[in-house]
Amino acid sequence: MLSRLCVAAASVLVSVTAVSAADITVGFVTSLSGPGASIGIPYEKGILAGEAYASKIGDVKVKLIRLDDASDPSAATRNARKLVEEEKVDVLMGTSGVPGTIAMAVVAAETKTPIISLTPATQPQSPNGQWLISIPQPPPLMVAAVVERMAQDKVKRAAYIGFSDSWGDLVYSALTQNAPSKNIEVVTNERYARADTSVTGQTLKIIAARPDAVITGGSGTPGALPYLALAERGYKGGLYGTHALINPDFVRVGGKAVNGVIAPTGPVIVAEQLPDDNPTKKISLAFRDVYQKVNNAPTGDAFSAYSFDAWLVFADAAKRALEKAQPGTPQFREAFRDAMLATKEVVGTHGVYNFKPGSPFGVDERARVLVQLQDGKWKLLK
Repeated sequence: MLSRLCVAAASVLVSVTAVSAADITVGFVTSLSGPGASIGIPYEKGILAGEAYASKIGDVKVKLIRLDDASDPSAATRNARKLVEEEKVDVLMGTSGVPGTIAMAVVAAETKTPIISLTPATQPQSPNGQWLISIPQPPPLMVAAVVERMAQDKVKRAAYIGFSDSWGDLVYSALTQNAPSKNIEVVTNERYARADTSVTGQTLKIIAARPDAVITGGSGTPGALPYLALAERGYKGGLYGTHALINPDFVRVGGKAVNGVIAPTGPVIVAEQLPDDNPTKKISLAFRDVYQKVNNAPTGDAFSAYSFDAWLVFADAAKRALEKAQPGTPQFREAFRDAMLATKEVVGTHGVYNFKPGSPFGVDERARVLVQLQDGKWKLLK
């Protein structure tokens, strides 16, 4: 009888040890090809830096599975389903564009899988409740800073041109919400697709409206197109953008046409120009070091830092979720969801993160600075 009890106890011990040793599995989707690749590739490099910075949560290993959605929202959906149904991931992260992220978020809510968004996406309506948080700064927070700067620069009439998708809608909505308070009239709402190669017609309408300044709602390499078209037609007014432009490919493709553009960004992009008491400076410099080691090149974009911050928020929430459940179970996914929605004062490179139920965003004014592109370098504006 005693022998049987010993065998049973040993079996339980082996079972508990096996459960305890389970990895946390993260499914990461980004755009390594297609129009969104100029953003997606930095996201990929940033997540690798995050994995190198914290490859374990306590004694628990993290398994990272990475997939390319080729800048296609339908592919993002398929990837999300594959990761959840076949790979049994505990957490999703992605992707490079708002449309693709929203597509992933629908799958996440349906399957009750937490998702950390790398774009400023909002939670789709779902009877299963909130399963998404968003790392980037919300457009209203960032565009408000641009509008304030426009007012300082005596802009009275602003033209808008942005993507003909949900990102373009988000920026335009933020602009029209903030502009009236500064007595700025928004005189155009021109749009173009991410894959377009010309915005001649839209540019002619903008110039005909005689604006004091132009603000764009594009991102990455395609975000340079309106500035190039405006320069070709000799436009001399003010040039403004959003944090979605902070990318070396935007600077390279835009060349002289984007010199002087003013945009908001997270403080990481000008970390060395920040005062020492800025809360994000220390981790931003640490991020640069680990990014250099992992990718054998310096970072010069804002997007890799978003995925790095996503990893920091993930690690913080995972540590707390592990106190309640084991990875690979519905209980862990639910515990992780609750933990990420209770994130408090996690210091990242872009800001200090505080999440709560009912809102996907977790940053405040500490997550924005204004910069201007001067001779190919982003300079902090006081």
